[in-house]
Amino acid sequence: MAINKERKSQIIDQYRRDPNDTGSPEVQIALLTARINELHDHMRTHKKDHASRRGLLKMVSKRSGLLAYLRNKDRSRHTKVIGQLGIRGVFPSSHKLPRPLLPEL
Repeated sequence: MAINKERKSQIIDQYRRDPNDTGSPEVQIALLTARINELHDHMRTHKKDHASRRGLLKMVSKRSGLLAYLRNKDRSRHTKVIGQLGIRGVFPSSHKLPRPLLPEL
């Protein structure tokens, strides 16, 4: 389920900001996305693997937090990384969709 060493170094090379960068939010988000995609494929065949499902949810939550951090820090980097990875953006926690008005009874 883990990504192999060559694939990991390829992802790091693709998303790093400078030659020594291995831990920027972009790299972390890209690595988590690769692991999430592999685990998602695993979950399609093993529907009752609840331990893996828990790990998948933890990874999705961590990626969501990193995306929120990146959005608050630098919105252009955020839009670039979600565009490259093909994932949806994250709304900040203070973002609330307007509730529809209910008719008076």
